Amino acid sequence: MQETVLIGGYTRQSGKGIYRASFDSDSKQLTTPTPFITSIGSPTYLAVSKANGLYTVDADGDQGGVAAVDLSTTPPTVLNTVLATGSSPAHISIDETRQLVFASNYHEGRVNVYRINTDKSLTQTDVATNHGFGPRPEQEASHIHFAALTPDQQLAVIDLGTDEIFTYPVSDAGKLGEPKILKLPAGFGPRHLVFNHQQNIAYLLGELSSQVQVLTYDHGTFALVGQPVATIPDDWTAHNGAAAIRLSHDDRFLYVSNRGHNSLAVFALDNSGLKLNHIQQISTEGDFPRDFNLDLTETALLAVNQNSNNGTLYARDVDSGLLTELVKDIPTPEAVNVLFLPALN
Repeated sequence: MQETVLIGGYTRQSGKGIYRASFDSDSKQLTTPTPFITSIGSPTYLAVSKANGLYTVDADGDQGGVAAVDLSTTPPTVLNTVLATGSSPAHISIDETRQLVFASNYHEGRVNVYRINTDKSLTQTDVATNHGFGPRPEQEASHIHFAALTPDQQLAVIDLGTDEIFTYPVSDAGKLGEPKILKLPAGFGPRHLVFNHQQNIAYLLGELSSQVQVLTYDHGTFALVGQPVATIPDDWTAHNGAAAIRLSHDDRFLYVSNRGHNSLAVFALDNSGLKLNHIQQISTEGDFPRDFNLDLTETALLAVNQNSNNGTLYARDVDSGLLTELVKDIPTPEAVNVLFLPALN
């Protein structure tokens, strides 16, 4: 199967923006990533709609926001940008049913909502801002790090700074209602979560705690289940920040990247989906792996190391969930996000 890989990253040093590579899932061959879209400032997170609209973080001087790009044209067409004074977001997600985009702004402590127009451009419809702090130095203020849909189409918003998850009802017009709130253990530092595909269960990654917490979900209400599981060895005492979390589509294996320990942690899930068993810890062969992703067949995984500007490709055994290194030192300048798509023209 031929796939397209889009890699987002910073443009502060050697990075040119969004890079593109081709991946053959049969031969496990990845072409060298090359600059694809270079007119957007530090596109550090990407999301692509079913209509081939690309929505990405954008930064321009003292302004930050989002950009809309049409991938169905050659070359891609930047449709519009929606910027405001301040920092750029850290995470982007799409609501296909209501045709909305959500952007989480870590430094501003807010989530912005945008409508996808008929031409795939964006118009802002709402914003929600949080305030507060937590006990750790990194929690001096609200830090919204993630916003994405729940199984019942509400919006789960994660605040690393205040150790909270907000669950907002969302209207068809892109307006947020009154949220339900889960308060997490102090200092957990939540970053991202993924939902089980078959059950109302979520797996929450703590950046500051380097832990995964299992949650149940019911009509806007999250609840903690059991004790969190560590993503790094017990004897690791240097700094670590857990970053990305991915779940295989069969809900059997969970993957987490560790920045500091510079590794991927692999967990097997039991049939209930509530218990995690650590089965592998493998090096990312670089420094500061902020993101990784499974390819569309889930027989491979690509991790990118932000500080060392290199990526590592692994084969994935779909039965055991285990990873085997295939290629390291793939050039990925300032890369912090990986997205696999069906092959683009």
